Amino acid sequence: MIEISQLTKSFGGHRTAVDNVTAEFPAGSVTALLGLNGAGKTTLLRLISGLDRADGGTIAVCGRVQSRDPRLLGVHLGPDAMNPGHTVRRHLSWLAALSGIGPARVDAVLGETGLLDQRTVRIGRLSLGARQRLAIAGALLGEPRALLFDEPLNGLDIPGIVWFRCLLRRLAAAGATVVIATHLLGEVVLTADRIALLVNGRVRTLGALEQLIPAGQDTREWLEATLLECA
Repeated sequence: MIEISQLTKSFGGHRTAVDNVTAEFPAGSVTALLGLNGAGKTTLLRLISGLDRADGGTIAVCGRVQSRDPRLLGVHLGPDAMNPGHTVRRHLSWLAALSGIGPARVDAVLGETGLLDQRTVRIGRLSLGARQRLAIAGALLGEPRALLFDEPLNGLDIPGIVWFRCLLRRLAAAGATVVIATHLLGEVVLTADRIALLVNGRVRTLGALEQLIPAGQDTREWLEATLLECA
């Protein structure tokens, strides 16, 4: 479980990106983090991951105060923060060495993400979809109990999207806490158990989809209408 309480973050003393957010993301479920551009989704994920420091509030991951332990929390924040001169395997091996993770796990993650055949390719020569898979592989490396994904479907082809969809459900079935920021409402309908809707840095809606959707209403239509109300 990820628990955050009264979390606040401002930039430059003017813009409040995350405004007194309190929420729980339970284990064994996929929570879709929704909101328009600028709603605070990426900032919230960066705060939970420890990459940004909150101005106030608390964060606990699986009962522990915020930790950068990759065995506790795996973080995917996009495919661009990687050295383009490194090979796929070198990148994962470097992450593993920093965390005390053995080489066998690197090989396992390469296979799990479909990157074995590209393990000797330099990152700068990979397609966007392959770089996205590599960023996902980095999040999976420590076999963490909680995972954060920020727009992980960008650049993935149809087989890649189907693979990632199955990955999310498998992680949740194994008891992991999964939070995914995405604009693809069709995937939310197929993979998410819960949603957290941010509007101007505040949580407007939080809960299980089955409890939030009015009886007889199409889930995607309800999600679209709810987001349009925020525009």
